[in-house]
Amino acid sequence: MSTLRDLVEEHTNLSPADIDHLHRLAGDWQLLSDLSFADLLLWVPIKGEPRQPREFLCVAQVRPVTAPTAYQDDQVGKIVGGPEVAHLDVAITQERIWREGDPVWYGDTPARHEAIPVRLRDATDLEEGYSEVIAVIGRDTNLSTARTPSQLELNYLTTADDLAQMVADGTFPPPRHPGETTSAPRVGDGIIRLDSSGKVTYASPNAQSAYRRLGFNSHLVGEELANLASRLAADPLEGNDASERILGSLRGEFAPRMEVEARGATVLTRALPLLPAGVPIGALVLVRDVTEIRRRERALMTKDATIREIHHRVKNNLQTVAALLRLQARRVDAPEARMALEESVRRVASIALVHETLSMSSDEAVEFDGIVDRVATAATEVAATSFPVRMRREGTFGVLPAEIATSLVMVLNELLINAVEHGFPAPDDDPAPPAPDQAGEVVVSAHRFRKQLHVTVADNGKGLPDGFKFEGGNRLGLQIVRALATGELRGSIELRNRAGGGTEAVLVVPLAKR
Repeated sequence: MSTLRDLVEEHTNLSPADIDHLHRLAGDWQLLSDLSFADLLLWVPIKGEPRQPREFLCVAQVRPVTAPTAYQDDQVGKIVGGPEVAHLDVAITQERIWREGDPVWYGDTPARHEAIPVRLRDATDLEEGYSEVIAVIGRDTNLSTARTPSQLELNYLTTADDLAQMVADGTFPPPRHPGETTSAPRVGDGIIRLDSSGKVTYASPNAQSAYRRLGFNSHLVGEELANLASRLAADPLEGNDASERILGSLRGEFAPRMEVEARGATVLTRALPLLPAGVPIGALVLVRDVTEIRRRERALMTKDATIREIHHRVKNNLQTVAALLRLQARRVDAPEARMALEESVRRVASIALVHETLSMSSDEAVEFDGIVDRVATAATEVAATSFPVRMRREGTFGVLPAEIATSLVMVLNELLINAVEHGFPAPDDDPAPPAPDQAGEVVVSAHRFRKQLHVTVADNGKGLPDGFKFEGGNRLGLQIVRALATGELRGSIELRNRAGGGTEAVLVVPLAKR
């Protein structure tokens, strides 16, 4: 199924600003659907000759959670014309909300049709008194369960009509505030209606319960909500902010949502001005009790901080071990023993890099490219060779889980050290200075394919010695590489000569969850 943007761009001449407005509408219209107890279908006129009968394309649909749907089937992508959409044509031609007409039947389901023109109105339009209808909302109500509405339902329907008029005026949905997501309190969470003076004229049972969690045990009706929010908030600054946002909504301002905390409870609020025909008549305040959600979030944040602290301490401990091994290496006279200790220092330091990265992350995954670059730089600095050796990385490793990153960094550390130390002449082997075109190069390349990470470490050195056997080798570094690649990483590794000279190690690591 194509997206709203795809459908609109393919079948209409609407501008990018028009499409963005329709996206904002689709992000906020669940509120209108729930208050209306009706399905909402977003129709756009299809481009064509003006004299032809107008056809409409459905580009979005939302069903109410407060009432049964009028449509069992998805309507998005449907193109209709003729008498079936006469009400849409009236709304877009006469630029008014259409409510006339008898109920229609969809199979065994009777439904009432309404059509709401959708305007996009910017600052220029407001100054010039002009706005253009860019689409039509079909508001279709399932009448099979029609009955005498309750007080809650009457308040919902009245508020829905006010919002529908704002859609027709071009003042709803409001512009989205920077960094604001589409998540918001819902009608079922709690709804409060304010008159133009800021007093509560209606509060749903869930809204009443939310304010009782904050410490207000009386009835909300008749209260000045701005003053009440200021009194209840545990933080005076937070209370003043909540009060100012409610008062701003009464002046016609669309304020961002905010949270109010008191007595250990947290309530998310969103205040929307009611401006039918441009006249401020009050505000709609949606409230949602998010106490348990915030409690779990704080618990997770504490857990994440603890895990990061553990990784930080592990990194410090590994660096201490590396420092002790380095001190021991300085006191050892035997060259082979000193070399073994120095190799251990490098191995421990490479693992410490992973834990250092994890200590700065909020999850058990690391951005591995930076670790590879640091390990490669260290390999060139410590290796003894008469050639200048340049390290280069191609491709990207991306984000890797910690259990893969720890083993992989040790494998790459060994492969890079081997490539530099054994692929190019040592100072004692070739005392003459190298020619400019004889510089060595080691390339680490990585790419992902079919849930596998393919890594190649290639050099342009002297290649593998005659009779080399990777499986039966007795070098500790290669034994570590083989054991980690086939064991911890559950992958495969191959060490071979390159066709153009030099050596390459090819490592394949599965990335599927273990």
